Amino acid sequence: MMIGKIKFGKIAIVIFLTVLIWVWVDLALDEEFTAPKATINVAFSPNLWVSFDNKPSASIDNIVLKGPASKIAEVRRKLNDGSLVLDFFLDPVRDGMTTAGPHTLTVLDFFRRSEKIKELGGLTVEACEPENIEVNVVKLVERSLDIECFNESGAPLGVESIEPPKVVMSVPADSRLTAQVRLTPREIERARISGVVKTPFVVLATDQIRQASTPVKIKIPPEADSLSEHTIQEAKLGFTFSANLQGKYKVDVNYNEVVRPFAILATEEAKLAYESQPFQMTLYILDNDEKKGPEEEQRRKVVYNFPEESVRKNEIRLKNPQQPAEAKFKLIRLTSVPTSPSGPD
Repeated sequence: MMIGKIKFGKIAIVIFLTVLIWVWVDLALDEEFTAPKATINVAFSPNLWVSFDNKPSASIDNIVLKGPASKIAEVRRKLNDGSLVLDFFLDPVRDGMTTAGPHTLTVLDFFRRSEKIKELGGLTVEACEPENIEVNVVKLVERSLDIECFNESGAPLGVESIEPPKVVMSVPADSRLTAQVRLTPREIERARISGVVKTPFVVLATDQIRQASTPVKIKIPPEADSLSEHTIQEAKLGFTFSANLQGKYKVDVNYNEVVRPFAILATEEAKLAYESQPFQMTLYILDNDEKKGPEEEQRRKVVYNFPEESVRKNEIRLKNPQQPAEAKFKLIRLTSVPTSPSGPD
């Protein structure tokens, strides 16, 4: 019996046609998938401040992707496991937004020309919300800025020296911005002893800062130069009840132990402002306190009513902040008092 020649050419054609049919079938079975959220951020530009309504990013919802079923399944899986994040970057130069003023970004067109979408392989963006977003462009110019120093709460700090005293940064031409430095409590202590090196920044808008290219060295005068120790001899204690407990209880408290003399560090002005307040301490009575029995003693640290402005300026504080006064108290329920008749029967 003769064995015929194997016709490899015909086999190759069959295989090719089979693969082509499967590819065509996959392409023919396009699916749609809606990704719930994407974010458009602004790429850094040294001479431009680009924002979405003064915000550094814009949130886009309901991004409808369309493409082969296999690609849609892959994108869905990657989004679910976190290996794909739909973060995009608006480059003001590449996207033609370098002139100052408002611009309108057509989000669908932006997505369709995005490299990230192209990398998904055969998927297209069919819809999204919103369709357009406003982009604002401000040109920046270099200015020599004064430097201000603050603590973590935003209260200004008096400084002994800042070297160099100014820093060159890019800011809007019509702004009066100053460069800022914020110091942690530990950095403040170092600045009092030997100085601390920090990089200044400017705040263009909420959550939008630009850092300087060079750091500065800051020295703060010793604490004793600005704050003196004072003893508060006659503090007054007040009580604050919630609306639910108002008028229902009186407080039995170890008053003399709570208001005994204590030391503060403050300027003379801050100390006088503190002493002039109606109450130097407040004990807060909370709703849950009434759940305990009338004979059960409770404990709570009092709140020192330092003037807000003095606190903001770092002009007053307890000398021993780790040892605030603690009140021991009991709640005594008030008995109702009958009201007198308003007139004759």
